[in-house]
Amino acid sequence: MIKIYHNPRCRKSREGLQLLENSGKEFEIIKYLETVPSEAELTEIINLLGISPIQLVRKAEKIWKENYKGKELSDVAIIKAMIENPKLIERPIVINKNKAVIGRPTEAITTVL
Repeated sequence: MIKIYHNPRCRKSREGLQLLENSGKEFEIIKYLETVPSEAELTEIINLLGISPIQLVRKAEKIWKENYKGKELSDVAIIKAMIENPKLIERPIVINKNKAVIGRPTEAITTVL
């Protein structure tokens, strides 16, 4: 089952959702601000994306700038920061089986469909 980690207030996330709807494939929407991924889930997502935790952080967010910017943080600390402040998680994330992609640009989603 395809999953999209979605924030309805984000234009890029809405565009990613539209692309999935237009694909005609079944998928699950996870509103990650309401249903925050666990540490294990977020670690799995990061592994599927093939990136380091810091690459999934939205560094322009006020929370990041005020509380974390310029600090040396372990990968575990970065993951915990994203769980405590899910707005820090880059979006949308689309997962299909063992493949995942951040939908920026939106067309990147087609690589996992």
